[in-house]
Amino acid sequence: MTEIVVLPHHEICPEGAVVKAEVGESICEALLRHDIDIEHACEMSCACTTCHVIVREGFDSLNEADELEEDYLDKAWGLEPESRLSCQANVGVSCLVVEIPRYTINHASERH
Repeated sequence: MTEIVVLPHHEICPEGAVVKAEVGESICEALLRHDIDIEHACEMSCACTTCHVIVREGFDSLNEADELEEDYLDKAWGLEPESRLSCQANVGVSCLVVEIPRYTINHASERH
């Protein structure tokens, strides 16, 4: 199991969190499994940017982003060199520190 440290986010995870993920599991899947309700409007099909995260530590341990993910990342709010779509970033063996950006480009939240 790999540890993911989630930095505090004002709505989604105000206190921050530390969760465990299986190697090969996406960051998004791991967060959702631990009740961290990160947006994922396209149901993790790499068709939006709502699950955008910034990987503050452990970026090099993730699988490489493919061209489709790179194209969507170009549309993400607050894009940084260590940005990934959490639905496409598969956890490796190194611990991660991730930040969920304050905003997404999603105009209608999927939360009910």
